[in-house]
Amino acid sequence: MNLLKDLQEKILIGDGAMGTLLYHQGVDRCYEELNLSNPERIADIHQSYLDAGAQVLQTNSYAANELKLSRYGLEDQVSKINKAAVAVAKQVAGKDAYVLGTIGGVRGIQKKDVSMQDVTNSFYQQFSVLAEERVDGLLLETYYDFEEIKTVLKLARNYTDMPIIAQVSLGEVGVLHGGMNVADALSELAQLGANVVGINCHMGPYHTIRSLEEVPLFDHAYLSAYPNASLPDYRDGRFVYQSNPSYFADSALRLREQGVRLLGGCCGTTPEHIAAMANAVNGLTPVNTKVVKSEGVREKITTIEPQREEAIHEVVSRRKSVIVELDPPKKLTSIDKFLEGAKQLKISGVDAITMADNSLASPRIDNMALGSILKNDLQTRPLVHVTCRDRNLIGLQSHLMGLHTLGINQLLAVTGDPTKVGDFPGASSVYDLSSFDLIRMIKQLNEGISFSGKALGEKTNFSVAAAFNPNVRHLERAVKRLEKKIDCGADYFMSQPIYSKEQIVEVYEATKHLSKPIYIGIMPLTGYRNAEFLHNEVPGIKLTDDIRERMASHGEDREAAQQEGIAIAKDLIDTAYEYFNGIYLITPFLRYEMTVTLTNYVQQKDIVNNQFVQ
Repeated sequence: MNLLKDLQEKILIGDGAMGTLLYHQGVDRCYEELNLSNPERIADIHQSYLDAGAQVLQTNSYAANELKLSRYGLEDQVSKINKAAVAVAKQVAGKDAYVLGTIGGVRGIQKKDVSMQDVTNSFYQQFSVLAEERVDGLLLETYYDFEEIKTVLKLARNYTDMPIIAQVSLGEVGVLHGGMNVADALSELAQLGANVVGINCHMGPYHTIRSLEEVPLFDHAYLSAYPNASLPDYRDGRFVYQSNPSYFADSALRLREQGVRLLGGCCGTTPEHIAAMANAVNGLTPVNTKVVKSEGVREKITTIEPQREEAIHEVVSRRKSVIVELDPPKKLTSIDKFLEGAKQLKISGVDAITMADNSLASPRIDNMALGSILKNDLQTRPLVHVTCRDRNLIGLQSHLMGLHTLGINQLLAVTGDPTKVGDFPGASSVYDLSSFDLIRMIKQLNEGISFSGKALGEKTNFSVAAAFNPNVRHLERAVKRLEKKIDCGADYFMSQPIYSKEQIVEVYEATKHLSKPIYIGIMPLTGYRNAEFLHNEVPGIKLTDDIRERMASHGEDREAAQQEGIAIAKDLIDTAYEYFNGIYLITPFLRYEMTVTLTNYVQQKDIVNNQFVQ
């Protein structure tokens, strides 16, 4: 058996997650130590992946280094644990699969606690054992720090001629943590001696595929991809992933189109995901040519005229109302396009532009700063989201006092996506408060009383929206949460996107007894891939089969797909308009032209409706 020769001629299937599988089985101890204390359990997982079609198994040694084992008092067990990891994997693999010795990254986004000398020492200790046990290759995976993986790769290549797979984790589409272009990074790893270079962890297939679209095929290295099952959700104190094996089958075909020859899975993936990928590419050969995509061009801005301020819950209580979400950009160079979008939305007649607070736990330009620009320079009403994730009690009160000082008084209070979802793996989630607590505390500020119970010296005048997720199995439970949020002081609600007219009616019937208005969330789809990503990877969003088929019918025709997305959104607006006063349009990827079109559509309905009434 020869791994590199096989990759020259075939697409090989790797295994899936080990850690998250053990996590969901209730294991709450060091996963790598199980190589010693319960090798049968690890062998069972290896076997399940082998049975699913995996041809490449990785040792259960991702964190089997001194630095990470020291958290469990196992720092003197590095050699034993790594030897056992190889033995278990080889016993299962036999002559049916390759075994890769896995070495995971040790530096997170915050690198101060781990020096490069620590990295070097940790690597030598682990690598020497894996090499001595004669693995079929080395897998360097989940590296957030590019300097770290370069250092480790150089050390490995100096000491061995065995195959090396080097995989980095994305910060966002096409970009590593720290801002380096993924194509440049993989090219450099190939030049440093990696035989296979690729992407793993942190994001699901959608972002992995999009990133690899910008990566050329290399002369001296093959491509690999081990995406997560999806973005993780946080339920009842535990992280969970979407179960979407059929989506992985389709993704495997698209990854093959990007030149990937080693396909596996990372966090949240199971033997079912691997089986789906294996079946999808069975009998197919690797591609040898591809078209490489490049980044698009940015747009420019102007300013807009002033508008009178009014509380959003008062507006929607007396007439039809449209608010539009325009997410703050991730890049400073995108501010012009954001402001141009805000201008066009203002002209189209929106009642407010709402901005998320680092949605999906990824840093963006501060929405308070942008809210101030919208209010003072563009005379547009800002509605800013405030999350509990990033600030403790002190920071939250300070932030709210700052918003009040700037005259920004329209808020959406949300708990916030956990940091594990985002592109700062070293960051922690604060969560001093839940969204219920935050609503209550904001209303306390409206009484002139601080979080600590002291007098503020002045009352704030915040109008507070609360989030509503109707895309749940038991809608009545979600409505109970709305009732609780009303008790806490919520003035109105903004829903997650809904993609079914029947569901809109169902939501109306379930909420018509509530005393507070609801803005129904509608987000136009931009294409088939966008639809499949939302359906399979984003917690809280599900699309109907009819909508997915409509988007799929346009294939890669972007303009036709976008028009189809607008048509679907108009159908949903028609139903929402009949039952609710509030329409909450969510702009995808700063494509404000789509939400401008939909806002104009609602405004035209208002004109026709008013003429009919008169």
